[in-house]
Amino acid sequence: MPQHSHPEEFSTPANCAACRHSIRQGSQSFYLASLLLPVAIREPAYAVYAFCRTADDLIDRDEGGSVAIGELTRMLDRIYAGRPNESFVERGFADVVSRFGLPRALPDALIEGLSWDASGRRYASLDELTAYAVRVAGTVGLMMTLVMGRREPHVLARACDLGVAMQLTNICRDVGEDAANGRIYLPLDWFDGSEIDTATWVAAPSYSTEIQSFVLRLLQEAEVLYARSRSGIAELPSGCRLGIDAARLLYREIGQEVLRGVDPVTTRAVTSRNQKLRILSEVLTTRLSVRDDLLEPCVPQAAHLIEAVAGAPQPVARRPVPEWWNLKARSVHMIDLLNGFAARDAGTASMRGSTRAFASSDSYPGSEP
Repeated sequence: MPQHSHPEEFSTPANCAACRHSIRQGSQSFYLASLLLPVAIREPAYAVYAFCRTADDLIDRDEGGSVAIGELTRMLDRIYAGRPNESFVERGFADVVSRFGLPRALPDALIEGLSWDASGRRYASLDELTAYAVRVAGTVGLMMTLVMGRREPHVLARACDLGVAMQLTNICRDVGEDAANGRIYLPLDWFDGSEIDTATWVAAPSYSTEIQSFVLRLLQEAEVLYARSRSGIAELPSGCRLGIDAARLLYREIGQEVLRGVDPVTTRAVTSRNQKLRILSEVLTTRLSVRDDLLEPCVPQAAHLIEAVAGAPQPVARRPVPEWWNLKARSVHMIDLLNGFAARDAGTASMRGSTRAFASSDSYPGSEP
């Protein structure tokens, strides 16, 4: 049974504003998609993002070392004991944990995945890569779904699909940038039998026919998960569906740019303002429906996390998420923001003597795209 007591709220308006600023600075696409969410969901979503970004920054600083892991473990100890410090990140995330019943297994898994990332871990197979993607992105989908008030295993499974699909898209977009940093995320067993030596390729990466085939193969895996996630989005509260579907399509479009011929070794695939406007129009005019794939099993690497949610105490009773309203005003606000971002970037480009087109910020978690 859900609890009916109302826990102390730790966040102040200034804390909430700081979390909001964190996502606006870190990811334009996530911020734009968030504007389609009800305020009751949007503000906790910013707190989740702020925690994820902080965890990523700390682990990057320490290169995945024990100091950062220890610092984050102590942070979670305080949060789950209901004693966050004065940090806006801790106070905001502590509210989310108590109000929405987030089991600690979720942020713990996120931190584990980020430590793998920072240490340059490589993945022998697609299964191992999926285990990583579940940790660094699937957990975010799970936490967001709990914030939106849904805890059913099949809805959580589809949320994890979406997070993993986004992470696979990231990997395809950043394959050249990662190689420049000595990293390979493509499954190593895909290189077996090819003419590519991984050490040689990392030293001098190129978008050969074989690397292209690996990237396209990974995008195909992501496409299956993007499609399957739509049924889960249809099961969310009606006020949340547009925002999450917008995030799905904005991220998917990055992979589509690679499929259209962008060389991800030398060029960073981005989405233009016009593409974002087209996606917004598509979201507003497309009806989501539950399909047969709603009840498909979760990816096996996420089963323990969904079980952790099932075993966690239920959150406090809350009013339902408001039904969607004032769609026109929110859509106009998003268009105004897109125009503002474009004007800002155009001004910066002009100052630098550049004609670079408007680029999106689409990395998650934590990094500035």
